[in-house]
Amino acid sequence: MSKRIYVGNLPWSITYEKLKVLFSSFGEIEQALVIANRETGRSRGFGFVTFKDDKAADTAIKEMSNKEVEGRVLVVKEATPMGEKSEEKREIREEVTEEKPRKARKRKEKKEEKPDEGSFAEE
Repeated sequence: MSKRIYVGNLPWSITYEKLKVLFSSFGEIEQALVIANRETGRSRGFGFVTFKDDKAADTAIKEMSNKEVEGRVLVVKEATPMGEKSEEKREIREEVTEEKPRKARKRKEKKEEKPDEGSFAEE
């Protein structure tokens, strides 16, 4: 069975070929992918590597996590499928969502506190 890993904080110069070479020592790679900006084609600084063997992927995660490549420290972990968030990320998102209405309410209250410019002209 294959396993996909996430590789973050990639140097801008890394291409999918370089990414594949960087991880090929851990096992057979099905796919190496560097995510790029659609408009500019420039790397967005992260990518994915899919290994044919789960053990090879686990070894790559252990060995490459926090390793410095071209002056940048890599973040390497098991990739989560799109749409699935870790429980921690879900909780953070819920907290942010709950805070937004309060902030908007405070801004609205501040606007209401400001005196109307027309009221000074009448006095």
